[in-house]
Amino acid sequence: MQDATYADLELVADEIRACTACPLHRSARQAVPGHGSGESGIFFLGEAPGYHEDLQGKPFVGAAGQFLDELLAGIGLDRRKVFITNVVRHRPPENRDPLPEEVAACDIWLRRHLEVLRPRVIVTLGRHAMGKFFPGESISRIHGRPRRTADGLVIFPVYHPAAALHQPGLRDALVADFAALALYLATPAPVKTEETEEKPAEQITLFG
Repeated sequence: MQDATYADLELVADEIRACTACPLHRSARQAVPGHGSGESGIFFLGEAPGYHEDLQGKPFVGAAGQFLDELLAGIGLDRRKVFITNVVRHRPPENRDPLPEEVAACDIWLRRHLEVLRPRVIVTLGRHAMGKFFPGESISRIHGRPRRTADGLVIFPVYHPAAALHQPGLRDALVADFAALALYLATPAPVKTEETEEKPAEQITLFG
């Protein structure tokens, strides 16, 4: 990763740590801006920090993070070379789902990270992250396949690692999704757009 990119990521992280745009900062121990680098061009987007993330200030360091590490290692990816963050950067109380207004308050940080990193592919972990790009879609319908947004971003939706821990039947699906991601990264296949498949209810436009 270039020094300029590292400096930009540190600047965004400092701004996130000072963010008071939604009430989550009042109950959280600290912000969890994101971690990793843009070296691989792969950007992982999860839901929200949990208990362990709130303690350490890093994303995906609990049980779901350990499973994510296994999935990454299984396809030959080094966690240090991907960037990992969440749709909200403070832990919701009692690990509840983030509220729409809390997600909206963090939109600026997703934009900033994407502007700095310009990733080759965004891997959304779970329905909340997927919903940032394809609101109204069903993750069970579109997981494991790359799709392109109106902005030209390539989104690769997969199930959240935590969901697979609670629903063992999803584990095989998630392993298969990561195998499909590895295949896409090795030999990029044509990516479906809204002109080539049924259009979802709505899309977010992050650039332009």
